[in-house]
Amino acid sequence: MLRSRFEWIIWIAVAALMGVAWIVVSKEEVKEPSILTLTEAPIVGHLAPDFTLQTPIGERITLSELRGQPVVLNFWASWCGPCRVEMPFFERAQMKYNGKTAVIGVNQGESANIVQEFGVRQAISYPLLVDDDNSVNLNYNINSLPTTIFIDPDGVVQEVIVGIVNQAVLEDRIEGMMRAE
Repeated sequence: MLRSRFEWIIWIAVAALMGVAWIVVSKEEVKEPSILTLTEAPIVGHLAPDFTLQTPIGERITLSELRGQPVVLNFWASWCGPCRVEMPFFERAQMKYNGKTAVIGVNQGESANIVQEFGVRQAISYPLLVDDDNSVNLNYNINSLPTTIFIDPDGVVQEVIVGIVNQAVLEDRIEGMMRAE
């Protein structure tokens, strides 16, 4: 009986040593996350997925080329009542932070003509982008309009707001991203 107990202790010690050896050998090095290793996703804390779209007059805008300044990305449509309500807020923000923050409107599935006419009728000076095939809207998982995404100068999503953004909230978020620079 004594020998049996001693054998069990030996086997348990061998198993424990093998387990420790396995942990040491199979251990992966954990690296601190950085901007360069973040996954692109339209969620807070991740890089905003890059895209290139055109304005109704053919000017191409690429999101990643706006790095270095905060970006306010607003998804909208001309038929969306709440979108029309908040557009003057974005226009005022564009005027107030011109050159310091990029305000961009991404239309949902309408033609360049509709986007152009709507922008002129509403006196919008910030870029309105045409996403006629909804590829960017789908990539950003836009299910409700309006949706506004605040992106910091490093291209990381700071906040996603579904619904109307009022002037005070808009300016608060922009100034917060500018302070963080």
